[in-house]
Amino acid sequence: MKRHAPSAERNREPLLSVLREVLPSRGTVLEVASGTGQHAVFFARAFPGLVWQPTDADPIALESIEAWRQEEGLPNVRAPLALDASASTWPVESADALVCINMVHISPWEACQGLLRGAARVLPPGGPLILYGAYFIEGRPTAPSNLAFDASLRERNPAWGVRELGAVTAEALKHGLEHDRVVDMPSNNFTVVFRQQGG
Repeated sequence: MKRHAPSAERNREPLLSVLREVLPSRGTVLEVASGTGQHAVFFARAFPGLVWQPTDADPIALESIEAWRQEEGLPNVRAPLALDASASTWPVESADALVCINMVHISPWEACQGLLRGAARVLPPGGPLILYGAYFIEGRPTAPSNLAFDASLRERNPAWGVRELGAVTAEALKHGLEHDRVVDMPSNNFTVVFRQQGG
């Protein structure tokens, strides 16, 4: 059953601008936590030279992704795969880039750790890991909306919450992922790019 997230409609164009700068021109993009599937088909259409591999841990999300894929009929969107970011093994062994949108704060810290560990396994030297969402950044004032968002997340699940970018960066470095850039996005969000060392 096809699902629709208004936020995916709102953030896809600003995200596309950043992806045009950091994605390779050819190869496979692994999307972790693809959600509804809206981003997968939108970005696959924008990047015909890239193969988009959507994934999610939620069976309902996988159904929605497949419904979007069938409706759009794009040749460069693969069938979605079940992937738990925190798992020690993934169903994808290599990718030229990894994209993860709005997962890090709506999951336990272990999922973020697993995402970084997995990205280090699958990316080639220089390959980008692109994260989008809300983050607390030391030295920068936090928007009241992000504080309220963090509180609402923790109320729903104490293991969730807006992450400190410093903590995410430190964890990334443990796995050989170097900080590349932070891009300010609408609605007090950020796109954070890491790269596999050696590129």
